[in-house]
Order: sequence, then C-alpha cells, then structure tokens
Amino acid sequence: MSKLTPEQASYHFISGYTAKVAGTEMGVTEPQATFSACFGAAFMMWHPNRYAELLAEKIKTHKATAWLVNTGWNGTGKRMKLKYTRAMIDAIHNHDFDNVEFVTDEEFGVQIPTSCPNVPGEVLIPKNTWDDKAKYAQVKNKLVRLFNENFEQFKANVNPEIIVAGPKIKETA
Repeated sequence: MSKLTPEQASYHFISGYTAKVAGTEMGVTEPQATFSACFGAAFMMWHPNRYAELLAEKIKTHKATAWLVNTGWNGTGKRMKLKYTRAMIDAIHNHDFDNVEFVTDEEFGVQIPTSCPNVPGEVLIPKNTWDDKAKYAQVKNKLVRLFNENFEQFKANVNPEIIVAGPKIKETA
C-alpha cells in the first residue's frame, strides 16, 4: 500500500492500472497488466485529464489522503491475503498511519508505510515478498515501462505536474 500526492493519485487514476491474475481469469497463469483510463475508459465523455483534475481538486479541498492498496498479486505468486487488505483499510480509517515511518519507492515515488497493525512488515514493502530480488527488479522495471508506454497516449493533454508524478526507470550504473 502507498500514500499518494494528489498528482500521483491523478496519474494512477488516469492510468487505470489493474492486473488479470491466475484464479480470477480463465487461462491466466501469471499476472497480466491491463489499463483502462479512469478505470472506465469506455464510459468517459471527457479527456481523462479532466477527471483527474476533479479528483485532485477534491483531495485538496477536503484535505483527504489518497491511498493505493494492492489487492492483487505479490512476489509469493499468490494474491494478497484478504485479511491483510482489510487490516490496511482499517488502519487508513483509524488514522494508524499518521505517526508511522514511510519509505519512498525509488521508481514510483510513492510513500510506503513501514508498519501497519495486523500486517507483517515484509508484506508492506513489495520487494520483501520476493525471494529473487533480481527478478523483482526486472519485473518492476517492466511494469514501469508499461505505465510509461500507456501514458504516452495522454501526455499531450495532461497537466505537467501529473506527468512528472508518474514512475521513472531507475538508472543503473
């Protein structure tokens, strides 16, 4: 799970990312990325940027915090346990993250809490759910590229502050 700025929330809303995972789709044996602008592209009358602007405006006006919660696949090759997802949502509602430490994800730039009641710490940091850290880096970089490629179709009409809130490929030496 991650805490998002209004611009990051807008970026992810425009992206509309989800994944088809084994056990929820026939014939799917490994996660498959899929994007649908604003999670409902077929029903959008305006350009996705307009909906993203409205979202950011509401977040700022109401001093809300936007959260991105992984309800799908993790590095164990299994879906996130429902009891952990519920505990994360409960922690958000109970303001349990108001005074916890966060780490910044290098590529996505989102803030990840390092502790959550009733959730093992290793579940919160995605990399820690993977035994093969090199494979994790490879899969994550592929996901960043997929986000960036998908967002190309929107860039010309999206606010610059939303564009820069998107993920970046980590430079390797």
